[in-house]
Amino acid sequence: MTSPAPAVRARVLNGHNRISTQALTSLAKAAAAQALGVDGQDVRADWTDDDGLLALSLVTPISVPPLRTVASNPGRVDALGGSIWDRTLSAKAHILATVTELSGARLSRVDIRISGVRISEGGRVH
Repeated sequence: MTSPAPAVRARVLNGHNRISTQALTSLAKAAAAQALGVDGQDVRADWTDDDGLLALSLVTPISVPPLRTVASNPGRVDALGGSIWDRTLSAKAHILATVTELSGARLSRVDIRISGVRISEGGRVH
């Protein structure tokens, strides 16, 4: 029988931590790719200063089911999270929360420009 590991209290250490712009960009691209069902390499991310907070601008495609699938089963759109507009609004909140939680960075907003679509049979979206 093994005993549980002892609890270790976190210590506050003097100093600072910095997360590089490249690391934040990679995180933002991964969060956007997950939320919109596309490859991270298809997502472009840029940062700007917004009165001391970070504003994230994304340009990305979004995954959609084939039109023949939607034509034969219109309910599929709702099952995948709604229209492209609805899914983009939902993705904004998801991306902001994910980037903030994982990096600790304070974002003021996430702007998304949909640059195209990726046809996906699975239609996996967040």
